[in-house]
Amino acid sequence: MAQAAKPRPKHAPAKNAPQANKDQLLSFYRSMLLIRRFEERAGQLYGMGLIGGFCHLYIGQEAVAAGVQSAKQPDDQVITGYRDHGHMLAAGIDPKAVMAELTGRAAGVARGKGGSMHMFSVANQFYGGHGIVGAWVSLGTGLALANRYRGNKAVAFVYFGDGAANQGQVYESFNMAELWRLPVVYIIENNQYAMGTSIERASSETHLYRRGASFNIPGREVDGMDVLAVRQATLEAAEHARSGKGPIILEMKTYRYRGHSMSDPGKYRTREEIDEVRKHRDPIDHVEELLRSRGMANDAALKAIDAEVRRIVADAAEFARTAPEPDPSELYHDVYAEPAA
Repeated sequence: MAQAAKPRPKHAPAKNAPQANKDQLLSFYRSMLLIRRFEERAGQLYGMGLIGGFCHLYIGQEAVAAGVQSAKQPDDQVITGYRDHGHMLAAGIDPKAVMAELTGRAAGVARGKGGSMHMFSVANQFYGGHGIVGAWVSLGTGLALANRYRGNKAVAFVYFGDGAANQGQVYESFNMAELWRLPVVYIIENNQYAMGTSIERASSETHLYRRGASFNIPGREVDGMDVLAVRQATLEAAEHARSGKGPIILEMKTYRYRGHSMSDPGKYRTREEIDEVRKHRDPIDHVEELLRSRGMANDAALKAIDAEVRRIVADAAEFARTAPEPDPSELYHDVYAEPAA
């Protein structure tokens, strides 16, 4: 069984901890809280039968998406796997469009065709949402190759998990990325369990940031439950890739509170393990502690943010429940690309 994350003493920042001002901390707090409340409501809608298929919630991992997104430049791309709702919200995509996609409505961000696992928004430089484990790592490496050809200084941020880290195409991508010095940051969201298998049972090398060593790709382990640590590490990694030094790996040590998907009973770990992480390592609580301890926000201010976020999520859920379904003719759209005239 995976070892639970070690407790973080209250109000005890790590040595040389990254700093942030009031506006930045409040922005992180709101962004992570939006993801948390959205995913909680998505779980409820799934239980009501309004969301079909698979549904993978991001609860507990909010600091990774929020921190990485804060370091992203407008032309940088993001690509990820099937646990993608949080990434879309962090990218600033309308919660109504994300929730409507979950319920298969025409107003969804992918017009109801993608559902939970296959969301997409080129306008937001978000390239999915992919269901085949590890397959998108090659696609993300391709985005970085396109950036190099164009000379646009953009960076591709390619997320994948500890389970996908054992897939062969990941290492083919690593090799090509380093050979061609592609501007790509590989972000491994190590939430300790690949579906129901702990990392110790599935990986001979459990320090996943070392996985690029045989390709001469540098790596770094990051506290994925600390949004400021995530942001700082991502800024440094993006500069490495953007400056022509090639790929880099960030292993975000994080934790999911819910099952792998909504159908996962989670019998492979104890309730005590989950509660220990919630009590001592919760990413939202950590930012709340910083705001309180630095006198940047009081109870009233934090409750107001929570109330605002809950209203946004409630409106998104109602919109997703009542919006029209796609016309059946949509089945025949986007099947083939139209030839150029």
